[in-house]
Amino acid sequence: MTKQVEFFFDFGSPTAYLAYTQLPKIAAECGAQIACRPMLLGGVFKATGNQSPVLIAPKGAWMWGDMDRWARRYGVPLVKNPHFIINTLTLMRGAVGLQMREPGRFLRYVDAMFHAMWVEPCNLGDPAVVAAMLEKAGFDAAAFAALAGDPEVKAKLIALTDEAVKRGVFGAPTMFVGGEMFFGQDRLEFVREALRS
Repeated sequence: MTKQVEFFFDFGSPTAYLAYTQLPKIAAECGAQIACRPMLLGGVFKATGNQSPVLIAPKGAWMWGDMDRWARRYGVPLVKNPHFIINTLTLMRGAVGLQMREPGRFLRYVDAMFHAMWVEPCNLGDPAVVAAMLEKAGFDAAAFAALAGDPEVKAKLIALTDEAVKRGVFGAPTMFVGGEMFFGQDRLEFVREALRS
């Protein structure tokens, strides 16, 4: 049976972006599959009493520097988004909707969103900016808006977020291999070990 790593993420997390750049290599090395689990990080924070580390000034200042070190180690670009913190509700609904209705386009959307958030950062809290970015990435902005507004899609994002909280998730990225939970992109070596065991 092929092993699987579940990846709970939100586009608003720079560490989720870093993990996303590395998980395909790890999965390929280990003959494993990645199961992407979009969730709303704001909902997770509300349910668990957690908050973004960047809201604690000394921790936030340290964290941005640490993420720069990790990006260099991974050999990937990371640019601090000047509009951070961004409400990702519509973006995460879009992820869930595409995963439900057009799974073949899901990863292209995820790539485009992480790129627009953390590589060539733009204000993804502005619907006009999101529409322009979607069109550039080959998505129809009007169809996307309809998808993100679909009640079934909204309910699915709530369900995925609730599932994450019930399983012990308190932030992003969180990965599961079997029943074992790994929090943070700096735990990817443990994810690799779990997939190989």
